[in-house]
Amino acid sequence: MAKEVDNMDQPDNNALNIKPSTAIRHDYNAFSKMCHETQSPVVITKNGEADLVVMSHEAYQKMIARQRLGRMLSEVDHDIAAGAPMRDLEGVFAAIQKRIEDV
Repeated sequence: MAKEVDNMDQPDNNALNIKPSTAIRHDYNAFSKMCHETQSPVVITKNGEADLVVMSHEAYQKMIARQRLGRMLSEVDHDIAAGAPMRDLEGVFAAIQKRIEDV
């Protein structure tokens, strides 16, 4: 039984773009343009089933940056929950200013 593509877990509540694999073969330029304009992943189907996910390089880079930020925030949350000592705001800004001046 073919597994259906579920768009309930789609980030940002955007409509899920689903295209057959022939869309790339028949008109790559239009497909590429769509990927760049929507900045959303496109599910490519093969024989009616989800096979690949394609996105523009820019959208991919943004996705990776969001994941890194999420991991960093998760680490900070863990540190706070563990009672790790926090730096005060003035100390943080002083350290940032020093790094800027050292460049």
